[in-house]
Amino acid sequence: MNIIKLILGALGLVFGVLIVLWVLGFVWSIIWYLLFFGIVAALGYGGYRLFKKAEAKALGHESYSSLGGADLNMSWDEYDKKYLHK
Repeated sequence: MNIIKLILGALGLVFGVLIVLWVLGFVWSIIWYLLFFGIVAALGYGGYRLFKKAEAKALGHESYSSLGGADLNMSWDEYDKKYLHK
């Protein structure tokens, strides 16, 4: 009877260690993926900011994301004079 308890204890210990190592590996892989996607997102955001900065410098003003931006209240004639016949 003692040998069975010893074998079951050893198996419990082995499986317990395997479960702990599995959980640690799972947590480590989640941390690694978060770090990787965080670096990719930071590079993407930095590239976007550089693009917006270069765009504002090239256009001479901040770009607008709404319909027409600052020129929304212009009539067609004003728009035609300002942009189409340079």
